[in-house]
Formats: sequence, structure tokens, C-alpha cells
Amino acid sequence: MDASKELIKATDLLLEISSLLMVSGANTIRINLSVNRFAEALNFKTSCFISHKSIIMTLYQEDSTLSCTRVKNIPAHAINFSVISDISRASWSAVTENWTLEQISDEIEKIRNVKRYSKLTVLIAVSLAGAGFCNIFKGDYLNMLVAFISTFIGLLVFQLTHKVNYNVYMRIFLGSLIASLCAGLGIVYNIGAHPETALATSVLYLVPGVALINSFTDLLNNNIINGLVRITTGLMIVLAITLGLFITMLIYQLN
Repeated sequence: MDASKELIKATDLLLEISSLLMVSGANTIRINLSVNRFAEALNFKTSCFISHKSIIMTLYQEDSTLSCTRVKNIPAHAINFSVISDISRASWSAVTENWTLEQISDEIEKIRNVKRYSKLTVLIAVSLAGAGFCNIFKGDYLNMLVAFISTFIGLLVFQLTHKVNYNVYMRIFLGSLIASLCAGLGIVYNIGAHPETALATSVLYLVPGVALINSFTDLLNNNIINGLVRITTGLMIVLAITLGLFITMLIYQLN
């Protein structure tokens, strides 16, 4: 293959890997480490600028005047830690086993096409987690049932609004509002020993843990722009959750 064509193809592949990691919820340092390992396996060096919406990457060889700079927009984020760990393992294998460009491309394609859990499975699992949190905060079985149903309905609304391309903060607000409205009925009708625990835990599935943790690690590693963007995104999500809860408390006149 012509050297310049190989360079372009390698740059596009590494950009795709960076984008996939970013979308899946990796922090900036994790993306750079994985991409640098793949580049090392291909005998290239990388210089990469990663932002929340786009990636600019330059690929080059130290003993050559050839270089390639490409830009890629990042699609909507969909957290998937399995993708992150699989790509990380693949990057180590690429270095130790001297993978070719085709081998890396094939492995990334396999990782990309691994089936995700069905929406119903996610709904049930997240709702069970909400019920479990309710139990941790001293809720009884009736409170856990209310928390399960509220989380299920709220997450269902969140999924359906995603399907019709609602704004992400509007989706979070609606998910918080619907879930808390359902859980608030437990307080109104005094269902269970501690109905307020169901209300408090019905919106925990929306808490932006990944964004807040990644913002902290990015700031520690001097990735200031990404750190500030992620902490701002996290605070906006918290605001949307809070607004949904606040409106529910106004409707039910809860203290």
C-alpha cells in the first residue's frame, strides 16, 4: 500500500477509535493512552486534541516528512464500559503481538458490533437497582415496589424521548418529573413505612456519575477544557433532575 494512503487509513481508524471511546464514556487520558498504543503498534506517533464535540488528530512518523491531520465530529454519547475495556485490552494486544492495520480494524469492528442489552433488560435492571437503593435507605417492600415502578416508568419515558430526538436536558427533566410524580403518590397515599425514600431514589438512575468522575480525572490530568465541559454538563443534568423533583413537590405540596 502507498505510504500516504496507509497513513490516511491509519489516521481515520485511530480517529474512529477515539470517537468510540469518547462516546462510550472514557476520560481523556484513557483515550490518549489507548490510541497511542495502537499508533505504536503501527510505528506512528500521534498528536491529538480531544473536545466534547470533535477530535483533531495528526499522525506522523518521526523519520519521515509525511503526516496526516484529520477532524471527526463525535456523535451522541452512549455510556458503555464494556467497549472501553475491550478497546483497552485490544490496544495492549496490538503492541505485544504487532498487529497490522487490518487486524486492528477487524478487532474494532467486532467490538463495535457486540450486541448491547435489550431496552427491556435495561429497564428491569435499572428499576431493580432503584428498588435496592430504596431498601438501603430503610424503605420497606412496599416502598421498594413504588421505587421500582417509578424508576421503570421514568426510564421508559427517558428512552422514548431519546427515540424521537428530544433535547438531552429535556429528556432528563421529563424522566425526573414522571418518576417523581409516580413515587410522590406513595407519599400522598402513605404507602409503606418510609414513602419519602421511594421519592428520593426514583430519580437516582439519572445522576451523571460518569460525567462528574471524568471531569475530576480530566482536571487532574490538565485536560482543562474537557474537565470544565464535563463538570458543566453534569451540573446541567443535576439542575434538570432537581427541577423535575421541585415541580413534583409543588404539585403534591410536599415539604
